[in-house]
Parts: sequence; structure tokens; C-alpha cells
Amino acid sequence: MRKTSICLGLALLILNGCASLNYSKNSDYLIEKDAVKNTVERLFISTDNRDWLAVKDVFADKVHFDMTSLAGGDPVMLTSQEIVDAWDKGLKALKAVHHQTGNYQITIQNNEADVFCYGIAIHYLPNKTNRNTRTFVGSYDFHLINNDGEWKIDRFKFNLKFIEGNLDLESS
Repeated sequence: MRKTSICLGLALLILNGCASLNYSKNSDYLIEKDAVKNTVERLFISTDNRDWLAVKDVFADKVHFDMTSLAGGDPVMLTSQEIVDAWDKGLKALKAVHHQTGNYQITIQNNEADVFCYGIAIHYLPNKTNRNTRTFVGSYDFHLINNDGEWKIDRFKFNLKFIEGNLDLESS
């Protein structure tokens, strides 16, 4: 009986040790997934707040940028500053911008991460037509790299599903 108890005790210690090792590994992975998601969320929140320094900070120096589903053309390589300058100019006339994202799918391998999420962007500008909003519905594909412990977006793709509302919002 005593031998059985000792063996059972040793087995439990071994299993607990293995569980702790797996937990630690899984815990680190979950921490990194959260950091990746936080980077993408900061992009949207900072854009809505027009905090262009914070927006620039989530991007790598150069970004493979693809808005072809919305604007046509071809994907381009842009600097983080070029993206910020274009968004500042394009959103300046609007009274408010709101992004809502969800259904995050995140895969991390070594120092790289791929993120897919749904997204809705609403542009608001009160005007005399009383057609004050334009809504973009779609999804995003991001690629991020871990640069000295900081996740940075180096690939950005928007996949438009549809637009509704006032398509001529700024000129209404």
C-alpha cells in the first residue's frame, strides 16, 4: 500500500511538472497573441482618435499596403509616414471616424504573426442632405513582425464586402 502511494505521489508530481511546462508554453503563446491583437486594436483606436504618432508607431518602417478591393489598382509599398499622411488628409474633413473589429484569428510562428479580422468603419459628417454617414464593411488581413519585443504591422490588406450610405459624404 505504501509503495502504491509513493508511486502515485511521484506520478502526480511528474504530471504536475509536465502540466506546468505546457501551461508555461501555452501561457507565453497567449501573451504573444494578446500583444499581436493589441497592436491591431491600437491601429484602429488611434486612427479613430487621429493620433497619428500612435498610428505610425504600430507600423513597420515599410508596409505592403493593399486597399485594392476599395480603390482598385495594385498593392503598394508605403512608409509608415506615407500611410499616416494619406489617412490624415483623407479623414480630415470628417467629424468622426469609428472602427469596430472582431472575429480575430491569429497565428504566430517565431517572430511573425498573421491576423484576420472582420471590420466595420463608419465615417460621420453632418451635412445639409442629412445623409451623414458612410459605412464600410469587410475584413482585414495583417502580417506582423516582432522587432525587439514590439509587434509591428508590415502587411495591411482590406477586403471590402460592401459600402453603404452617403458615398459622396465630403461633398454633400
